[in-house]
Amino acid sequence: MSARPERDEQPLVEDRLGERARVYGSERAILVSLVLPQNRNADSLRELESLADTAGIPTLACMTQSRLRPDPRYFVGKGKVEEIKAAASEVGADVIIFDGELTPGQGRNLEETIGAKVIDRTQLIMDIFAQRAATKEAMLQVELAQLRYLLPRLRGWGEALSSFGAGIGTRGPGETKLESDRQKIRHRIHAIETRLKKVESERALQRKRRTQGSTPQVALVGYTNSGKSTLLNALCGTTALVEDKLFATLSTAVRRGSLGEGRLALFIDTVGFIRALPHHLIPAFAATLEAVREADLILHLVDLGSPAPEDEYRAVLETLEQEVFIDEGPRPPILDVLNKIDLGGPAENLAESFSAAAAISAKEGLGVESLLSRIRAILYPNDALVVLSVPYAASALVHQLTGEGRATVKGYTGDGVEIQATLSPEELERLKRAGARVSLSA
Repeated sequence: MSARPERDEQPLVEDRLGERARVYGSERAILVSLVLPQNRNADSLRELESLADTAGIPTLACMTQSRLRPDPRYFVGKGKVEEIKAAASEVGADVIIFDGELTPGQGRNLEETIGAKVIDRTQLIMDIFAQRAATKEAMLQVELAQLRYLLPRLRGWGEALSSFGAGIGTRGPGETKLESDRQKIRHRIHAIETRLKKVESERALQRKRRTQGSTPQVALVGYTNSGKSTLLNALCGTTALVEDKLFATLSTAVRRGSLGEGRLALFIDTVGFIRALPHHLIPAFAATLEAVREADLILHLVDLGSPAPEDEYRAVLETLEQEVFIDEGPRPPILDVLNKIDLGGPAENLAESFSAAAAISAKEGLGVESLLSRIRAILYPNDALVVLSVPYAASALVHQLTGEGRATVKGYTGDGVEIQATLSPEELERLKRAGARVSLSA
């Protein structure tokens, strides 16, 4: 958890958007949602509360207002602002979190009127990323997103800017400090961009090595907290972090797993998506987006235990369309995977509407073997089980197949080794060129 800066420390920018741009575990919040005609998602405020909980901020109250459009000055109406001010005073709230993206002017007007710190949904998500980023690249990407978001929102220090020199040629100390802070941020942005270019080239090299291998890649995508890491553990027998929090996984994890019948795949756990993902954070998803684009198969995990699984399903598809598959190139096939069928009730009813989907419980292991069979059928559609007589001169190929668990030795003859194997047409032809003869189909 991030610690609040000491009062005698001088933050990079003025307190409202330096220390005040973050949320801290000692703070308590009021959540505010603006309901517009084109966005009447009843679960949006519930999701904002989950985000606040993930950031370690308890929610004291939730407030909503229905409008045809956001108020240009306050986002919500002036009367609602007064209600928020009174509620904050009554319950002792430290921060007001708005379920939307505020303009710099709206944020300033709200803070000055309410007299409390105001942040928006984008800032909250960025703060969660900052708290949970584990890799150096993720930390740099999040810091870059925060600085880019902060730069146009810089204001002067207190009243210094208005108290000193407002006219041409009369730059007061407040204005000088503001320009100095802007320059510091621009330099830091440039330094981070330079470092990230080096990290990106290193990641591209690792990705090239992985894609050049013969093992197919399966990307796990889905709404945040849909159970991707739990499924990764179930498929690969690993112990990836599993936590009932939004954005528990902020970096891609690659694990090798068996598909059965001697076939293997690389399973890639990715960062969870969310509705209206802040554009400033798209670069922080770079590794996830690349993994999805270059996968041989995408497993789209749908959380049947969510209050709005259909909305989350559409949100993921929209993100894939807008951020991943932005060109007309070939796309990997997508297999919908409905998770948490063990919950029963509404989950079972929803599963019936996804007739082509695989239904599982990653936590309980239900349906996982069936899912593996479907993955194997998609990745290896032309596999056939055959019995071969392989000459001793090609015993290295036999050793490779048996080592991979894709062949068993049935016996030995004067001409060679008789094996039973699951092979693709290309692999069968390679063995034939090495002198193998098909005895019969298994």
